Amino acid sequence: MPQTNPSATATPSHAGQRVLITAAASGIGLVTAQAFAAAGARVYICDIDAAALTETLLRHPQLAGQVCDVADEAQVAALFRAALAHLGGLDILVNNAGVAGPTALLEEMQFADWQRCLAVNLDSCFLCARAAAPILRRQGSGSIVNMSSTGGQYGFARRAPYAAAKWAIRGLTRTLAQELGPANVRVNCICPGSVSGERIDRVIAAEAAKTGQSEAAVREGLTAISSLRTLISPEDIANTILFLTSAAGARISGQDITVDGHTETL
Repeated sequence: MPQTNPSATATPSHAGQRVLITAAASGIGLVTAQAFAAAGARVYICDIDAAALTETLLRHPQLAGQVCDVADEAQVAALFRAALAHLGGLDILVNNAGVAGPTALLEEMQFADWQRCLAVNLDSCFLCARAAAPILRRQGSGSIVNMSSTGGQYGFARRAPYAAAKWAIRGLTRTLAQELGPANVRVNCICPGSVSGERIDRVIAAEAAKTGQSEAAVREGLTAISSLRTLISPEDIANTILFLTSAAGARISGQDITVDGHTETL
């Protein structure tokens, strides 16, 4: 039997659907944007990194987008005005924006670092979902996917604001599913494990610096806590998002979908 690539991006049909994805100039966001475009969707993205966004839009002309700090209320309002004008409406919102936040014991943490981590990870979901909800409710269809984490399912030493924000996203997701379900709008969240890429490399470096371990030891520890002994690929997450927002996922709402190779413990 021929072998298949478990990380290859699936392409269920999203022909003509209008998709907004936050923090999509790189990583999971960009892979998800490419997957939606390949499935026939029209995709608008944003990112706080202007240089990365410019490069991404040049390399991927099928995408459109703008710079936006999604923790800023005024900038989110401007993002939705531009996205709706470009797309002519909205069917799918992917709240992908997030930061790792500080790596420190709680008593060593600066309040400003705590606040910024919650603002980017949690407030952005609130602001974007608040803007999307009336649009989706009026048309009687649509889907929102929020990005949580396995860090939102366990305690996470030296990562308190990140874990707190990701736990809260799960509660926000279930509440939105209750509020929007009668309008035929589905809301789910993804809980990725450690996803390969530049962001996890930075997390590994920070953890190594705090604990005195080598980066190789930290990386080995991340894979050892997964039953499948592997990091997750961005394509794994994109596949799941496409499924949840497709006709195949039409009866799935209010769920935390964990894509992590089965994290045994943090």
